[in-house]
Amino acid sequence: MDVIFPCLDEAEALPWVLGRLPRAFRPIVVDNGSVDGSAGIARSLGAVVVSEPHRGFGAACHRGLSAATAEVVCFCDCDASLDPRQLPLVAGPVLSGAADLVLGRRRPVIRGAWPLPARLANWELARRIRCRTGVRVRDLGPMRAARREELLQLRLADRRCGYALEMLVRAADAGWRVREVEVDYRPRIGRSKVTGTFRGYWQAVRDMKSVLAR
Repeated sequence: MDVIFPCLDEAEALPWVLGRLPRAFRPIVVDNGSVDGSAGIARSLGAVVVSEPHRGFGAACHRGLSAATAEVVCFCDCDASLDPRQLPLVAGPVLSGAADLVLGRRRPVIRGAWPLPARLANWELARRIRCRTGVRVRDLGPMRAARREELLQLRLADRRCGYALEMLVRAADAGWRVREVEVDYRPRIGRSKVTGTFRGYWQAVRDMKSVLAR
């Protein structure tokens, strides 16, 4: 299986993340314009490294999806907030045919891992998705798994912070079986590019509102 890691200046976290990846998973690190040597570090640790010059979380994810070759692909943040050793829990239902899209529902294991404003925003988005699609989700988990060809057929268009949300909404509209499994959630290494700045947080809110409006 291939695991897509969108990456922007995650040099400090990469050794921990890639060092905990199970052998059955091939890492594809998508460098989204890092200036801290992330690409070189990932390459030295055995990852496949591809470049996506167009800045944006969705752009990096979709570039990784295009570069992947495995039948089942996973997505995982590259900041050490999620443990790659738990990827088999997420990929398992897709591999067995029990689900079409599996989301890792985050469970904080350390106090302060998930700041209250971010958690409330996630809760509200999940509520809106439940109302919009009828799919009973409680988290827009960034650790997820699905079949590559089916994902490409969804024709995801968002290239910013709304990519993960659009994936879920389009999958629900297509009648996919969506399932959640619990995964551990820890404080990230380094500052978030989204919630770490007011501009990043506001852009993420705008992107996701745009997806729901469409």
